[in-house]
Amino acid sequence: MCYHSGMAAYVPPGWPAGVHPPGSEDFERTAVAWLLDVVPADYRLYGVLRRYPLALAAMATHHANACVAGAREGYRTARTELGDALPAHGLDSVLAAYRAEGRRLVAIARAVDLVSRALRGEEFTPQLADAAGQDPANGKDPANGKDPANGKDPANGKGANGRQKRGKGVTVPADDQPARRAS
Repeated sequence: MCYHSGMAAYVPPGWPAGVHPPGSEDFERTAVAWLLDVVPADYRLYGVLRRYPLALAAMATHHANACVAGAREGYRTARTELGDALPAHGLDSVLAAYRAEGRRLVAIARAVDLVSRALRGEEFTPQLADAAGQDPANGKDPANGKDPANGKDPANGKGANGRQKRGKGVTVPADDQPARRAS
């Protein structure tokens, strides 16, 4: 919940810091400033993007989604592209950087979507997921740190069942030991 001018205004989880709530006096100005920070600096050269915030939001959406796709592709191909050139610990560090940057980029893409929807006049109302204790900063359940959308812990790549996927559809226990059945 964000408060402005003595009035309470709801902004959904993932709303970008520094962007005033929709309907407030400075919403559009702060939204444009934030969106210009999301896109490459040269986008500031085009006055049309300041005059038409929806055009800027559309371009920011495409840019943010492309960044997410690029980070995912880089993560998927890092071992084949860099495996022979880097020591194992170096490659592990590169993959960790991709994971961290991927989380940041996904959060930006979600925030761009929210601002774009608000610029189009969509009104946001609190949802049950908000009240259920989701961490608004990253969309994860703070109790277990997992993304509620897919049950995965992005820090270790394991699914909700504690198993890690490897190869084509092969699932192995997280600790690389054969699964044991309870007797």
